[in-house]
Amino acid sequence: MTNQTTENNSLPPKTCSVERLVTQPQDVEKVLAGQKTATRRNGRYADVGEIMELKGKKFVVENVYSQSLGELTDEHARQEGFEDVEGYKNSILSIHPGMPWLPHMKVWVHEFKAVEEE
Repeated sequence: MTNQTTENNSLPPKTCSVERLVTQPQDVEKVLAGQKTATRRNGRYADVGEIMELKGKKFVVENVYSQSLGELTDEHARQEGFEDVEGYKNSILSIHPGMPWLPHMKVWVHEFKAVEEE
């Protein structure tokens, strides 16, 4: 827990809450199916160790870090539930009409995994 606290203290304050991290119905379904293990946002929505709940299933945030859009790889796109960067980019731009896709633009990456119920 100490590492999480230290890690969280080195990050800027959250701009939103973990409840708003994954809200698009198609994204919720991808998370529940295990096809989406990360989400990128223009703000920081969660701390490491926070729990996100979707349709009664819990997911723990394992990592939070900043990344530029130009650093995105096809592997990152697969974490988001897409085949490649182009598919991810097209989806984001369809959700946010008029948003520019600038390689230097920074986003916050939130990586998570299902909490195993005991």
